[in-house]
Amino acid sequence: MCGRVRLSSDVSEIKLVFSIPPHRPTPNFPPTWNGAPTDLLPVVRFDPKAGERSLDLLRWGLVPYWAKDLKVGFANINAKAEGIESKPAFRVAFERRRCLVPVDNFYEWKKMATGKQPYAIALADRGLMALAGLWENWRSPGGEWVRSFAIVTTTPNELCAELHNRMPVVLARETWPTWLGEEPADANLLTALLAPYPSAEMACWPVSARVGNVKNNDPSLIEPIVLAA
Repeated sequence: MCGRVRLSSDVSEIKLVFSIPPHRPTPNFPPTWNGAPTDLLPVVRFDPKAGERSLDLLRWGLVPYWAKDLKVGFANINAKAEGIESKPAFRVAFERRRCLVPVDNFYEWKKMATGKQPYAIALADRGLMALAGLWENWRSPGGEWVRSFAIVTTTPNELCAELHNRMPVVLARETWPTWLGEEPADANLLTALLAPYPSAEMACWPVSARVGNVKNNDPSLIEPIVLAA
């Protein structure tokens, strides 16, 4: 699964990397070293009417349009790639509402003899990565609109397999237009994108167990630690 992320890059860099036009509204959000489900995080979407990308704040934990309450989102922070095109919670979003979730790194916990050890996983060059996401609109009984998202996961590459049996789908830059819907694509082409990212292009390192508490949110969370022999 993918349940914690870091996004501490400046918003101007995010907009530049993801080709968000300068005139598009810039959402106001603080840097986070410990982003967690229910947080509002920026995602990249394609605006077909304007023919351009936008950066918008959405709630982490996808709430299907047919859900009765917001709590459903807790079960939908991730969407398994396998069978995603037919799962009730994700099939419509997979067809019509795909997005990119910018992160600097994500975290995963490895089971050890002494407990679970958190690791930070990033691109080898430490650049911004784009996680495959799905988003949805939901209207509460009181009439309030909530936009939410889920991160798509797949089988792990060799690096991540040492830590967990799943990893988020990291999309290469050349696939972004296809995933966002800027280019036509059928379900077969889209599902083919949901593959493990090459291990050689990623890096991971052990970090403090402090990341396990969402109240901890500061740059020290990504500092490498030395594990006891």
